[in-house]
Amino acid sequence: MMHVKSLGVGSRLLPLSFSASAGEVVHVIGPNGSGKSTLLSAIAGLLDYTGEVELAGTCLKQVSIAEMADHRAFLSQSDRPAFNIEVAHYLALSIPKHALNAQQEIEDAISQLTAILQVNDKLHRSVHQLSGGEWQRVRLCAICLQVWPTLNPFAKLLILDEPAAPLDIGQEAMLYQLIDMIAAKGLCVIMSNHDLNRTLKHADHAILLDKGVMQAVGKVDEVLTPSKLTKVFNTHVERVSVNGKEILLFD
Repeated sequence: MMHVKSLGVGSRLLPLSFSASAGEVVHVIGPNGSGKSTLLSAIAGLLDYTGEVELAGTCLKQVSIAEMADHRAFLSQSDRPAFNIEVAHYLALSIPKHALNAQQEIEDAISQLTAILQVNDKLHRSVHQLSGGEWQRVRLCAICLQVWPTLNPFAKLLILDEPAAPLDIGQEAMLYQLIDMIAAKGLCVIMSNHDLNRTLKHADHAILLDKGVMQAVGKVDEVLTPSKLTKVFNTHVERVSVNGKEILLFD
C-alpha cells in the first residue's frame, strides 16, 4: 500500500527503502538525532527528499499538500496555535471537506473520539488553558478526524511523531488502544516511538535508525533483538520472558 524507495534527505537521512500494508502499525525507533522525525516529515511531504514515496499507487511528489491531506494525516511533535481558539473550533478545522454536509457522521465521530481520548469535557475551553497531556489528546483527536473512515473514504495513512511523549501512563495506554482501532479500520499507521517495550507489544513492523542510517527493518521480533539494540543504543539490552510476555531490560 505504501512503498518508500531510496528515500533520502541530504546528510540527515541516507537512502532507505521499505513497504507497509493497510492495517499495519509500523514503529520508527532509534536514539535521539537518528532521523526519525526527518523520515516521517519526508513521508508526509513536508521536506524535500530524493527517491520516491508511493501511496496506493500514487507518487506523492506528483500531488499537492492539499491533495495529500485527503490521503494522509501527520501529527508533528507538540505545538500550539498562536491564536486563541476553543477546542471545539480547533477540532472543526480537521473535518475533511468531503464530510462537511454529513452532520450526523461528524457528530458521531467527534463524540466517539472525544470520549475515547477523554476530552469531551474540554470542548469549550481555550487550547491555551489545557495542560500538555490534554492538548496532546486534543491534537490526537483532530488528526484522527482528518482520516476517520466515516468522514474520509480516501484516507490511507496516519503518521505520528512521538505521540506518547506528553502523556502519562494511563493516557499512553489509551493512545495505543486508539492506534489499534485505527489500524483495524484499514489504515496504515507509522509512528516514531521511544518506548521499545510498547513497540514490542503493539507494532507489526519496526524500522531501526541510527545517525540517519537504517540499521534494520522488518517484523518486530527480527528488529528488536538484543544485539541490534545494544549496538545502536550503546547500552546493554536483554530480552526476557515475564509471565509469558516478552520484555526488554536495559542497564
